[in-house]
Amino acid sequence: MCTAATYLTKDFYFGRTLDYEFSYGEEITITPRNYCLPFRNTAGIENHYAIIGMAHISGDYPLYYDAVNEKGLGMAGLNFVGNAVYHPSKPDKMNITFYELISWILSQCANVQEAKTLLEKTNITGTRFHPELPVAYLHWLIADKKESITVESMNDGLHIIDNPVGILTNNPPFDMQLFQLNNYMHLSPKDPKNQFSDKLLLETYGHGMGTLGLPGDLSSPSRFIRAAYTKMNSISGNSEKESVSQFFHILGSVSQTRGCCEAAKEKYEITIYTSCCNAEKGIYYYTTYDNHQITGINMYKEPLDGTELSHYPLIIGEQIRMQN
Repeated sequence: MCTAATYLTKDFYFGRTLDYEFSYGEEITITPRNYCLPFRNTAGIENHYAIIGMAHISGDYPLYYDAVNEKGLGMAGLNFVGNAVYHPSKPDKMNITFYELISWILSQCANVQEAKTLLEKTNITGTRFHPELPVAYLHWLIADKKESITVESMNDGLHIIDNPVGILTNNPPFDMQLFQLNNYMHLSPKDPKNQFSDKLLLETYGHGMGTLGLPGDLSSPSRFIRAAYTKMNSISGNSEKESVSQFFHILGSVSQTRGCCEAAKEKYEITIYTSCCNAEKGIYYYTTYDNHQITGINMYKEPLDGTELSHYPLIIGEQIRMQN
């Protein structure tokens, strides 16, 4: 289970948590402008926007989980098991496999509007990258500094839905996630007023009572509500350090602790990594489950006109700074 989020201060930030019971050995990966991106059912792209994000590299191909391109467009894929349906190839569409979609969109689209146009011509297929790798049933958050959309390939076709919250979790389908917000319109960072009865003297007895009823469980619907409330009420300064720190606090509200969510016998979901990318400066920040120190990689310090992938393994050991 995962949560993706957007955040806007002076710059635009895009990131996610990856919650799972094991890692595929993902790395921060930079795809330069002249790396040839092959596609299974359509012509490859030799010259394109540079991309930075988290990917599992197999056979020198970046299987991106989340990424941003040099134009400031971000995209993340989240599990959507039970609702995602991929379709056979269609002769009147550009047929792109689920694992190619992030590269397909970010290599050629500068903003959400261009992504919408390309998606209307696209059919998402379920072709595996490799027989040993499973089909990942996903839906996607795509965002720039002006707007966000959710993309879902379902039984009745491809849905492209405006996402005014800039948050996405897993199930149910996004329109149902968004509708749930109606049940929580009473939440507020302010102290509540007595609406129960004018015949009773009811008073607050501590700060935070305006958020009574905010879900605290680990389910996807509850994480959506909690992340949306936290993001929509979040206040930070405009500096890079303040913005990045606040973004990690937003996603920290939905992080998974080992032992609290059993995925299989004696296997537990954890937040393997949390990412925050300054989409305008091309800096990808991350923490891992055992490393709370924020680490950053700047795509513009790499040879972006090159032809080879650059990649950095995650620093997963805890980094503790002693003061005495």
